[in-house]
Amino acid sequence: MMQNVHLAPEADEDDLYSGYNDYNPTFDTEDLENDVAFQQAVRTSHGRRPPMTAKIPGTAASRPVATAFGDGVARPMTAVHAAGYTKASVRGSLFDPLGQAKGPAPLLEMKNEDSPEEKISQLEKKVNELVEESCIANSCGDLKLALEKAKEAGRKERVLVRQREQIATSESINLDLTYTVLFNLASQYAANEMYAEALNTYQVIVKNKMFSNGGRLKVNMGNIYLKQRNYSKAIKFYRMALDQIPSVQKEMRIKIMQNIGVAFIKTGQYIDAISSFEHTMSMSPNLKAGFNLVLCCFAVGDSEQMKKAFQKLIAVPLEVDYDDKYISPNDDPHTNLLIEAIKNDSLRQMERERKSMAEEYIMTAAKLIAPVIETSFAVGYDWCVEAVKASQYVELANDLEINKATTYLKQKDFNQAVETLKTFEKKDSRVKSAAATNLSFLYYLENELAQATDYADLAVNSDRYNPAALTNKGNTVSANGDYEKAAEFYKEALRNDSSCTEALYNLGLSYKKLSRMDEALDCFLKLHAILRNNAQVLHQIANIYEVMEDPNQAIEWLMQLISVVPTDPRVLSKLGKLYDNEGDKSQAFHYYYESYRHFPSNIEVIEWLGAYYIDTQFCEKAIEYFERAALILPTQVKWQLMIASCYRRSGNYQKALDKYKVIHSKFPENVECLRFLVRLCTDMGLKEVQEYMTKLKRVEKLKEIREQRVKSGRDGSARSRREGSAGGDSGGNKGERLSAKLRTLPGTSEPYESSSSKEIDASYIDPLGPQAERPKTAARKRTEEDEFADEELGEDLLPE
Repeated sequence: MMQNVHLAPEADEDDLYSGYNDYNPTFDTEDLENDVAFQQAVRTSHGRRPPMTAKIPGTAASRPVATAFGDGVARPMTAVHAAGYTKASVRGSLFDPLGQAKGPAPLLEMKNEDSPEEKISQLEKKVNELVEESCIANSCGDLKLALEKAKEAGRKERVLVRQREQIATSESINLDLTYTVLFNLASQYAANEMYAEALNTYQVIVKNKMFSNGGRLKVNMGNIYLKQRNYSKAIKFYRMALDQIPSVQKEMRIKIMQNIGVAFIKTGQYIDAISSFEHTMSMSPNLKAGFNLVLCCFAVGDSEQMKKAFQKLIAVPLEVDYDDKYISPNDDPHTNLLIEAIKNDSLRQMERERKSMAEEYIMTAAKLIAPVIETSFAVGYDWCVEAVKASQYVELANDLEINKATTYLKQKDFNQAVETLKTFEKKDSRVKSAAATNLSFLYYLENELAQATDYADLAVNSDRYNPAALTNKGNTVSANGDYEKAAEFYKEALRNDSSCTEALYNLGLSYKKLSRMDEALDCFLKLHAILRNNAQVLHQIANIYEVMEDPNQAIEWLMQLISVVPTDPRVLSKLGKLYDNEGDKSQAFHYYYESYRHFPSNIEVIEWLGAYYIDTQFCEKAIEYFERAALILPTQVKWQLMIASCYRRSGNYQKALDKYKVIHSKFPENVECLRFLVRLCTDMGLKEVQEYMTKLKRVEKLKEIREQRVKSGRDGSARSRREGSAGGDSGGNKGERLSAKLRTLPGTSEPYESSSSKEIDASYIDPLGPQAERPKTAARKRTEEDEFADEELGEDLLPE
């Protein structure tokens, strides 16, 4: 046996690559075409191979195996050769896998940029770039630029078509490019609300029979007609598009049917709209179509159809994973990380939005149909609650019942509302917390703080993370005067929900109560960033700046406030007061007058305007305001006295006398009125002077007797009471300053003596012209007359 075994010869020691080409030639079939001996053996029968003489293949590619053919010619080994690495340099050509031995490749043929074909190619490339730039500009919101790019692409595309026609190229016109350019141009026209141009461009595409899918663009044309409120044409084009879209495109056909239904709603054809939406719900149920179907049935007034439509709506599959998916079943860190990553990803957010939209549609539909599907709204709500409990939206049933209680509140049936909410006390914590929150708020409005506090505690205990419950709890604590603790509850509510505007507003109010103005201002400024143009927030900010003695900032915020509520008289009067304090009388007059125009019953505003006209020496105009004040407060004598005083200051003594007589008839014990009557009658030489002097003495005597009686009990307050009785009023009104000079007249037997200054009267110029010559009987009392006149125009008559 060993005689047939031939060991392979040993490789030279200096052969670095020996052994890498060990291969059994028996299995080599790749080089058989180049094997001369094999090919000869195939062609003839004399070259039959002898039996193999070597059981072990050779170990080097450079040494042939001892194998012989019939002609005695040594057969070279046909094993896979080494990749150019060999010791012997006589084995053939050098290793050249890249073919570099053949020499450099021939030079590429230079493009002829002036050739028509090249120009057409470049122009086509430019048109595509312009279309892309137009689409990008549209997506970035730059609609004007998008339209310009689309127009330029259209111009260049027409040039491209003409060039193709001129060279009579065998290539056909690029219809896809033409379609793209026209479609983009029409879309940009529609985005820029150039509907006529958009319709014309779409019409070009639709009428061209070479565009195979042009018919579906009639949907876009229908949308434009819908925006133009041309509903009949919109329906027509929707139906034309529906006819040209194959039935295999089910989703597209369903959307067109929904658009047709919406157009029917716009035209008031609710029966046809119901047919469209019912077809949609039977083919592909969705929330929008279901909700629109409920609306149409409600508009028709068919209660049975409303029930069926509502049941179809709640049967629409939500296609949202349950929240259990986002709860880790174990403590595996890898699983927890994965759940944390997907808990708020874009897909999860989309699921939340879809679920929120479904709940909003169902709640709105239930609130809409509940009062009309049964004999009473309560029975209707019960039917809706039962229907929802039997659906996949079972968690909405409790919300519907709470909404039922809210409806009772709107109907002012508080007892039924309370009874309905109390049924939730034994349910799960979330619903219990919501019901207890509402109950707490109800009792708070009714000023039953004990009950409000109990239910606020129940709401907080049921759900510590309910911001509404914490806010209500803070309200009850604040009502008891504990503002520090109330602020803590408001801050906890904000930690649970930073968007709880009620808690933030109440926190600002609490800080104001605690005189922590900087923190209160910070709260309201944050709230202003959330609720832009909210009148209450703007007013609070202005008020805080006023308290902080920063009138310029207060005026600035009040100016923002009147831009939101331009007819609020209190805001306008506040602005007038601030400008008055700053010394800007013209601006103060403007805002006080605007306030008076919108609300002519504010005594403070009337008082300021009257005093302003007296200060500017237009007493006739002041009469109008004092007459209105006397109409509002007919029991206060000072407004009547101010009217008579204005007549006298304007030189109309007869009217002044008549007015004083009317005042005396209404207020016979008024000392000031009698003094003026005595003076005027004396100056005018009337006979009634003696009668009024007698009455004046009697009234003063009665006054002294009363004062002596009061003095025995209230010795220290005698003077203030005497001064107060001079004006016939308690002196507690805001307009008291206007008649301050009148009340300083002494209650002695010398009624016309005064210590007031004479400078104002000396500089007075009557706006009605020079006064008529006074009777001679007053000449000897000239000094007293001037002093008497000054009583009306002292410093105290200036606006506050």
